[in-house]
Amino acid sequence: MTAFQRPLRLLPLLPRRAWLSALAATTALALMGPGAALAQSASKKELVIGGTAGSNIDQLKAGIVPLLEKKGYQVKLVEFNDYVQPNLALAQGSLDANFFQHRVYLRKFAADQKLDLVELVQGPIAPLGVYSTRRKTLAEAREGDRVTLPNDPSNLARALVLLEQNHLVKLKAGIDPLRASEKDLEANPLKLKLIPLEAAQLPRSLGDAEYAIVNGNFAISSGLKLTEAVALEKTPDHYLNVVAVKRADQDTPWARDIAEAYRSKEFKAVVDSRFAGYAKPAFLQ
Repeated sequence: MTAFQRPLRLLPLLPRRAWLSALAATTALALMGPGAALAQSASKKELVIGGTAGSNIDQLKAGIVPLLEKKGYQVKLVEFNDYVQPNLALAQGSLDANFFQHRVYLRKFAADQKLDLVELVQGPIAPLGVYSTRRKTLAEAREGDRVTLPNDPSNLARALVLLEQNHLVKLKAGIDPLRASEKDLEANPLKLKLIPLEAAQLPRSLGDAEYAIVNGNFAISSGLKLTEAVALEKTPDHYLNVVAVKRADQDTPWARDIAEAYRSKEFKAVVDSRFAGYAKPAFLQ
């Protein structure tokens, strides 16, 4: 079994008793029937929200949870260390919402796994960055340099576009940049060795590669700073993080309150003061 075939671990911030309570509540709703379950969902005041380690969970703690608590909600956060479990937990009912992924990833994952999950509202994201302990700039790249990058399809494509923007590779004409893979390279003049890894492992690869292209949340959670990157992407809107919920919940009062928190001037103030340099939707500019 390779390092990338190991079972993914979930790192809960909740005590075991809370998980059992959530499971019992989900079972009770199923027994009550759809009408009663819908009414319960609409009036609920206890929310469980998931996020990945680093900037995503930090934004929830600093900017969103306090606003929801002012509206009378009790909010529990669950921290994950991968990009798979948060959506599975959401679909299975262990979470009410999650905040960790961009629109492109959500749509592909939901389609592949046949999950009825939808985007509720966009939020900030720490830009994808190129980091190195051996090179000061991308202009210093040499033939045969090793470059680690995310192995999930949507972020792999994103990393290849970042390399292309910095003139290190060239994608074939007509290739959809949202779905590009190593097979879609037309040119790699320096014969860079592209090494896809699980996103959470990328910061640790800095000791074994000349460059690592790291998702912002995992860069920050590992102690890297955006200002230390040798290059940062110019993040387009489709790569901004989104809050995801089940389609059946998107019009509930609590879901509307989550969306309102993200669009609030209070959250904007938190982002401006604590998350400088992040890519943001227009309403937070």
